[in-house]
Amino acid sequence: MTRIRLIAPSGYPHDRDAMTRGIARLQAAGCSVDGQEVLDRVEHRYAGTDAERVADLNRLAIAPHLPDIALAVRGGYGATRLLEHIHYGALRERLTGSSTLLVGHSDFTAIQMALHARSGLVTFGGPMLGADFGAPELNPLMWEHFWRAAGEPEATASWVSPAAADLDVEGPLWGGNLALVCSLLGTPYFPNIEGGILFVEDVGEPPYRIERLLYQLHLAGVLDRQRALVLGHFTHCRPHGYDNGYDIDAAFAHISAVAHVPVVRGMPFGHEPDKFTLPFGVPARLRVAAGQASLAFRGHPHLSGAVSRPDPGKLPQIP
Repeated sequence: MTRIRLIAPSGYPHDRDAMTRGIARLQAAGCSVDGQEVLDRVEHRYAGTDAERVADLNRLAIAPHLPDIALAVRGGYGATRLLEHIHYGALRERLTGSSTLLVGHSDFTAIQMALHARSGLVTFGGPMLGADFGAPELNPLMWEHFWRAAGEPEATASWVSPAAADLDVEGPLWGGNLALVCSLLGTPYFPNIEGGILFVEDVGEPPYRIERLLYQLHLAGVLDRQRALVLGHFTHCRPHGYDNGYDIDAAFAHISAVAHVPVVRGMPFGHEPDKFTLPFGVPARLRVAAGQASLAFRGHPHLSGAVSRPDPGKLPQIP
């Protein structure tokens, strides 16, 4: 049985029906789900006080039995407030070499960046309890790729990227929410990754702001030190009337022209139902040929062979 522990480092779970569905689906698939008390915490817009939320993470360093998966319930905002209070050394000692997976996306990117920069830990950008496992309709791609990435020492994500030039590069895989990545530039929580494959996504930002965030990475020299930039979902990133038609495609085209890095678009990752599960900080190979892109990765924590996991090809049914 796969043991899942819920963590709530960011916003409170405002959609309780989604949380209930997510728990029911995971249990129907044969998982145990602990830590459900975090769903009852509310402090302003956060899932509890800063001390309560960071304790979800720090507790992993002293828990007598580690969960197989520590799963974020949702994003929002709040993880940045925790970075100064995470027990990086203790978590590094306890989790390095373990098969425990820390999984989330969106605001969880801040924790992923910090844990890798300060502890060298590999975490996962992937589904969360409410929006993904608890969606009204469970997405087959999300479900299948999550359990394959979680359960196998090597995995591949493949998608159609017709506008990309042919490419074959290798490097450490890293990234997440674009705004969160940029927010940590110049801090001790920004990992110094050279020759990497950087993937980014965002939600609700107009195109000029997306361009500005990418320019920040470009002007800081981060983009030029990577082997490739992979663009995921940019959800609800619509132009305003003042933009005179300057849309997200125009923003991406401009960055592609000024940055000295290949840009690959269309990867299913971000604030949409279809998303891959991507480890942060492991060796990866990105290949693009004839409009098809594939991203292979290895060396990430994965479930022990002694742990029975859900069937990736079988969606759980709940009443």
